[in-house]
Amino acid sequence: MRKSSFLFGALVVTLLGATAGWLAGQGQSVSNREDGKRLFERETFGGNGRTCRTCHSSETGTVSPQDAQQRFAINPHDPLFLHDGSDDGQGHGVNRMLTDATILMTLQLPSNVRLADHPGQRTVTLRRGIPTTLNTPALDPVLMVDGRQPTLEAQATGAIHDHAQALTGATGKELTRLHEFQLTDAFFSSPAVRNLAHGGALDLPQGRTDSEKRGRKFFENVPPNLPPITPDDFKPGLCAACHSGPLLNQTNEFLPLVGVNVPAGTRFQSVLVSEFNKLDNPILHFIFTNPDGSETLLDTPDPGRALITGVGQEFGTFDNVNAFKIPVLRGVRRTAPYFHDNSAKTLEEVMNHYTQFFATVTGGFLVLTPQDEADIVAFMKLLD
Repeated sequence: MRKSSFLFGALVVTLLGATAGWLAGQGQSVSNREDGKRLFERETFGGNGRTCRTCHSSETGTVSPQDAQQRFAINPHDPLFLHDGSDDGQGHGVNRMLTDATILMTLQLPSNVRLADHPGQRTVTLRRGIPTTLNTPALDPVLMVDGRQPTLEAQATGAIHDHAQALTGATGKELTRLHEFQLTDAFFSSPAVRNLAHGGALDLPQGRTDSEKRGRKFFENVPPNLPPITPDDFKPGLCAACHSGPLLNQTNEFLPLVGVNVPAGTRFQSVLVSEFNKLDNPILHFIFTNPDGSETLLDTPDPGRALITGVGQEFGTFDNVNAFKIPVLRGVRRTAPYFHDNSAKTLEEVMNHYTQFFATVTGGFLVLTPQDEADIVAFMKLLD
């Protein structure tokens, strides 16, 4: 009897100890998340008044012109309009933010790149939209539209220093807390995407209406029909070429079949946004010195990935010059505006762009009809 009582007592003590340890762990986890939330939403690090939440709303993870206009009406001195959110980068004027919601991004030039008009200058300032934090970084490790930041801690450090103009910076522990907070449920666009983060599967929605079902065909991961074909034969799987995988944010294995030398899983692509330059952003003149000593002149409002790689020649691909990160399409209906320069304010404008893009790269062979555009938009709105 004594032995049984002793064993039972020991078991109770063990269970209570384990439970207490689990609760303590949970309490610490909750504490960490709350600290991360505080850092993300309220901490300015002694800077210009901006927090992470200033530029990354809980609803969209970004800022749209409509958001900026509403905030300006409430408070013209909102920190959003300071520094690189102003027209001149010095806090004067807000027209660009109210119209396009872009900020002025200053980047270091690679050692082999210089500006033709300012050869001694080692930085360049570009106009870019604010990347959404929905589903990133929890499911998308490629950070920034040009992929220049290797980790979220590095990204946060850059944002705190460059955009918030912090005087103190963040400690390693604070950067970890910020990272952990951005992995929590609030940063997923839907329960289905959150389930994917925990090892679940995520398929294309089937669609309910005829338009949604027609739109789905553009995103099905199928090989292209090869010549001789009609333009309509070319449309199944057309969008999936660059929007495949569970998040629809990478190229598939079929792209080389249509003559584009990009391997499957590529995350950067040019779809001629810089070339079309619909916002009439200033054209900059870059000179890239190539490995063989030759020089390539690149005239563009934003060379994108090329400023990270230092490669100013295409070599038969679309994933370097004027190329930007292929975005996650899950939750895309919530993350307007679109493209690196916010030149498309709606999904309808995105499709207007792609109609022009496909007509250009196929020499007018492939034309998306107004019905095609409407069908693709209808399907993309299902991608929560």
